[in-house]
Amino acid sequence: MNIVVLDAATLAGVSLDPLRKFGTVTQYDTTSPTQLLSRLQGASVVVTNKVVLDASTLSQLPDLRLICVAATGTNNIDLEAARARTIAVTNVAGYSTASVVLHTFTLLGNLMSNIHRYAQDCANGAWQRSELFCRLDYPIHDLSGKRFVIVGYGNLGRAVAKVAAAFGAEVIIAERPGQETVRTERVEFTEALRSADIVSIHCPLTDTTRDLFDANTLALLPAHAILLNTARGGIVNEQALANALTTKQLSGAGVDVLSTEPAEATNPLVQYQGHNLLLTPHTAWASQESIARLIQGIATNIDRFLQGREHNRLV
Repeated sequence: MNIVVLDAATLAGVSLDPLRKFGTVTQYDTTSPTQLLSRLQGASVVVTNKVVLDASTLSQLPDLRLICVAATGTNNIDLEAARARTIAVTNVAGYSTASVVLHTFTLLGNLMSNIHRYAQDCANGAWQRSELFCRLDYPIHDLSGKRFVIVGYGNLGRAVAKVAAAFGAEVIIAERPGQETVRTERVEFTEALRSADIVSIHCPLTDTTRDLFDANTLALLPAHAILLNTARGGIVNEQALANALTTKQLSGAGVDVLSTEPAEATNPLVQYQGHNLLLTPHTAWASQESIARLIQGIATNIDRFLQGREHNRLV
């Protein structure tokens, strides 16, 4: 098989050897729209993370048999066009859970202990000038005993809840917003937010969750609360969050995703300079082990496809 990887840079240099047993692998770090068709001529399998494959492109690729999305989300693929041309489409789910959980608590640990500020002070010589054996310039808090609210209780939400409980936090599972019936062991959405010390978002971005955390929702949180978003940027209104952090309406936030990526210089959270925001460039998913699991998942998808078996098939 002729396998073409369109945006290998998103795989961070992790070996593609699991794919080579199926044929020739040609990889490109990035692929622009003008390069796309020429690079895919004769390809039977394409691997893409974010490169868009629309109906027009698919109509000009007669040899293409399988699209392997190197991610869980497939909004960059015209699924109906693929179905019409009998092109199979697969994705990989669950590969990044451990990485996202670690990143979530890395953000939280820094915010609750002000580690990022203490580390910078050490680099700037503040400890060396201290009259005491330690520095106590910024508050440090325990996670134990805090009310930890999970918004989105799928595999990721459950994994984060397990670690939060291991730290001794009181885990609260928020019901979906606007629901009249609250399921067993869940708490009505606004009630959960009003009681929160920490809120961690793990729901998908849909029409109902877009701007779920706007000025009105953020106002429900106690002023000492911390908001974590390692899910999707559009779930949190970025101007509203920047305003809440500026006015100390919210104690802190850890954000790994923005509504437009790569980040724009004009984004309110990019422009915000306070110590109570930690902004990372969509790296929560990207441990080396996570990417290795992703590549192995793609290899498994190709193997099952060649066997004529349905596996992670979206089309």
